[in-house]
Amino acid sequence: MARAAENERVPLVGDTSSAKTDRYVPGRNVGPQRTSRTAQKLKLLPEEPFQRGNSSDTGTRTGGGASTLTPVDRDVYSQVDRILDKPARRDAEKLGKAHRHLLPRCTAYCTASSYNMRELIRWFKDSKKVHHTHARLFDECLYTPFMYTDWRGDKRFEHEDVIRLDAEGGEINVSDKQPDLFVFEYGVVVMWGFTEREEKAFLSDIDRFEKEKLADEDVQVEEFNYYVTQSYQPRIYNDFITLRDGSNYMVKLSIAHAIAQSVKISFFEELVDNTIEDTQDIPQEIALSGKVSMTKEEIMKSIGELFILRININLHGSVLDSPEIMWSEPQLEPIYQATRGYLEINQRVALLNQRLEVISDLLQMLKEQLGHSHEEYLEFIVIILVGVEVVISLVNVFSDIIANR
Repeated sequence: MARAAENERVPLVGDTSSAKTDRYVPGRNVGPQRTSRTAQKLKLLPEEPFQRGNSSDTGTRTGGGASTLTPVDRDVYSQVDRILDKPARRDAEKLGKAHRHLLPRCTAYCTASSYNMRELIRWFKDSKKVHHTHARLFDECLYTPFMYTDWRGDKRFEHEDVIRLDAEGGEINVSDKQPDLFVFEYGVVVMWGFTEREEKAFLSDIDRFEKEKLADEDVQVEEFNYYVTQSYQPRIYNDFITLRDGSNYMVKLSIAHAIAQSVKISFFEELVDNTIEDTQDIPQEIALSGKVSMTKEEIMKSIGELFILRININLHGSVLDSPEIMWSEPQLEPIYQATRGYLEINQRVALLNQRLEVISDLLQMLKEQLGHSHEEYLEFIVIILVGVEVVISLVNVFSDIIANR
């Protein structure tokens, strides 16, 4: 079997004939606003931490039996049009939507504002014999293996454990004997190796632990497929995740952090888009009439809603920034950063902040409008009082004239 050297970082790409199509349930949101959902893009997953070299070159440098990536690789795609490794190239060309049912799933759901982690941990401990759980808490993320052995569980090995997509491709392990589960406190769950029915069953099971549960139409979803191979370097390509060791839950944790952030950011994107759409007529109304035809109560409600939106986004600092575990486990950061780059989180956060600035400007405009309305009301009161005083003065004058006659 042909195999890429482990000390080489081989960039991969597939042809456009296997372009990815959406697999999302009708009626559900289309998901995060990232171009890698519909365009074939590649991100290599490092097998060793990034080394900060003195070279100013961008990309991959190979020498001395080891590879070193410059910090630039954290923020850009490793897209190239030349593939040196034949097994990797063959699999990249073959893998498409027709093979998704063969590969285990990696799916993220944003279903609530947050989870009751204390009660959730207690439930996992009580379910140890039933679901083979062994819960571990990593800051805001709760990890546990999880398996349905009752009627909710599906047959996991309908196909062979190891397959080849092409005679010259690599050996691909498509089985996952132990599904892994990552629950994030900010309302996101990432499931590795679950079937669709098992995913729905688990979401139903944790319904009682959700705080501020989202409506079905507001639930955000990220869907990937993954497989294990020793034939070439781990990567994410066209929403297919390649791993070297499917049992290493710490690697899955690194990737799950980025995927969870992506799906939570997509929820914020939806909120911001809806808010802008609901308020886009206000500036035009002010431009045409010079004022807003809204009552004081309506303006105050709009200001309150905008404040709530900004607070919700800014209070989730763990969503927009690197998770704390990357400080205590620095060897995980390169994989996390590579996945974050594939999901375009930095670009999406920047765009989200720009849209928040637009909302902030609108908030300031509504405040000014409210202040002008209050000033106009005071001016009207003053005019009324002056008028009353003039009337009283005229009455006194006429009364004096009549009295003198």
